[in-house]
Amino acid sequence: MNEKIDFVILWVDGSDKKWLTEKNKYSLKKIDITNCIERYRDYGILKYWFRAVEKYTPWVNKIHFVTWGHLPEWLDTTNPKINIVNHKDFIPKKYLPTFSSRPIELNIHRIKDLEEKFVYFNDDMFILKKLEPTFFFKNNLPTDMWKEDILIMDQTSDLNFSHILVNDSKVINTHFNKREAIKHNFSKYLNFKYGKNLIKNLLLCSWQNFSPCYYTHISNSYLKSTFEEVWKKEYKLLDEVCQNKFRNSNDVNQYVMKAWQVYSGKFTPKSHKHFGDCITLKDNINLDIIKNQGTDMLCINDGNVKNFDQVKKDLVEAFECILPEKSTFEK
Repeated sequence: MNEKIDFVILWVDGSDKKWLTEKNKYSLKKIDITNCIERYRDYGILKYWFRAVEKYTPWVNKIHFVTWGHLPEWLDTTNPKINIVNHKDFIPKKYLPTFSSRPIELNIHRIKDLEEKFVYFNDDMFILKKLEPTFFFKNNLPTDMWKEDILIMDQTSDLNFSHILVNDSKVINTHFNKREAIKHNFSKYLNFKYGKNLIKNLLLCSWQNFSPCYYTHISNSYLKSTFEEVWKKEYKLLDEVCQNKFRNSNDVNQYVMKAWQVYSGKFTPKSHKHFGDCITLKDNINLDIIKNQGTDMLCINDGNVKNFDQVKKDLVEAFECILPEKSTFEK
């Protein structure tokens, strides 16, 4: 089987005036639940994503950089390892324009020349250590963890995202029988690599249906054929989701693909210690996890940051500690 592994990263320039004009034109017609500055402001750290890839995963075959059309001014698009992908290059015309990540990520498999094995990143997900291909794929399958989760909703919950997880689970329970799935993949269901996460599987074992799949707000490894299979079996649903210009509580997202792979047994169990971490930015945040390379991968969520300029400066300084050299992806 082909050993090549591609990376796919989504990026948007929230300050692009043409993009904002287009987005606002549609926002006026419908409530945009994602219309907040935190979702689009730029901390100036994207170049460190490329530096990390070049330094820590030099084996990557191709980087597919997905964009509405704008590009970072510093990006060297002549680098043979980068493929600039416009939304219109792979997303069916009837779904465009879109200002939701759902139609973009659900159609990733349509990117021309995308390898069967690829890793999907958002632009806030960073590699912090040297990683081998087996971190993402082993035995020609994505590395992952079978772990059902308990959906808890309180006053701090993101209700829209909770609805998405429920929607994803509905799809999975339509196509998979939990007891049959466990029977055929028992060693992947009860695997000591999951550590204490294994406890939830045992506690939920008697439940007839799958509860929401454990998700990591970090990069995910996928098989292109998984997307093709889900589209074939759930075309009507995915077609409806992709027609939403903005995020909608009726959506499903990429995690339905992740769960599909896990419950069909198309994955290799991975240690719970090697999934990465997620932090939410705030004023006076401690960034030692970056400086000390305290995790394999890190997702950096924007948060309620009031002193934006200072936090941006601190972030850049933290990344400069481990990635001071320019990459060949920079002009």
